[in-house]
Amino acid sequence: MTKKAPAVGSSDELDTLRRDLLAEQEALDEIVSVMTNYEWRHATPSLGWCVADQIGHLTYFDASAATAIIDPDAFRAGVDELVAGATNEGVDDFTLGSFRRLSAREQLLTWRRARRALSGAATSLRDDARVPWYGPSMSAKSFLSARLMETWAHGTDVAEALHADRPATKRLRHVAQLGFITRKWSYQVRGEEPPAGHVRLELTGPTGELWTWGLDQAEDTIRGPAEEFCLVVTQRRHVDDTSLETGELGYHWLVRAQAFAGAASDGPEPRSVQ
Repeated sequence: MTKKAPAVGSSDELDTLRRDLLAEQEALDEIVSVMTNYEWRHATPSLGWCVADQIGHLTYFDASAATAIIDPDAFRAGVDELVAGATNEGVDDFTLGSFRRLSAREQLLTWRRARRALSGAATSLRDDARVPWYGPSMSAKSFLSARLMETWAHGTDVAEALHADRPATKRLRHVAQLGFITRKWSYQVRGEEPPAGHVRLELTGPTGELWTWGLDQAEDTIRGPAEEFCLVVTQRRHVDDTSLETGELGYHWLVRAQAFAGAASDGPEPRSVQ
């Protein structure tokens, strides 16, 4: 089969991200599409959220992401509506309220429509594009990486709630890279300055490959499984509950790590104190 050439202004890397985002969504779809109505209401590790809420969150922000790409002005108006809605109703009621009133079948179909809208909008992205979001605007690659990261993170909650098998894949490289480049953001969102010094990542991928980011001569290095690093930067695990190895500088970051936009958020407490 002849490999399809990337669109003008679109690199192989960006095309790979589009394919990997779709693959991550489809992997989660395989889990939720066979759930019973009862399982859609299973509690997840996110306090107060059931499985349907996890999918509802993805639905709302996948649709918002499509709008951000194709109509930035409409997206910015939507941000104002979200802020007002969160103030008046609470963020969950505003973003999940209408979704919660749907049947399980309608929830699945609504998520699929939002995903298709995002996939269609993403085909217009080029390497030099900037996309507005909830915080600083993002490059096209970081933007699609963030959608993949969200799908993987909320999919983790769903899989844990249902005790579903969900093997790690090489798509985690996108999540790990996003985690690395958001180190500064993890401090900024808290009104802090990162400590002086650089942190390097040396992570082992799902099939044993070594993934690295950062300077060879960095003051500190984080080493360990890529999946565990991704769980920490998406605030699904506390670093103390992983096998990650690091020094003081890396640890200082990991207890604050936040690879997603929005207000500052605290991850789970160590299981030893729960």
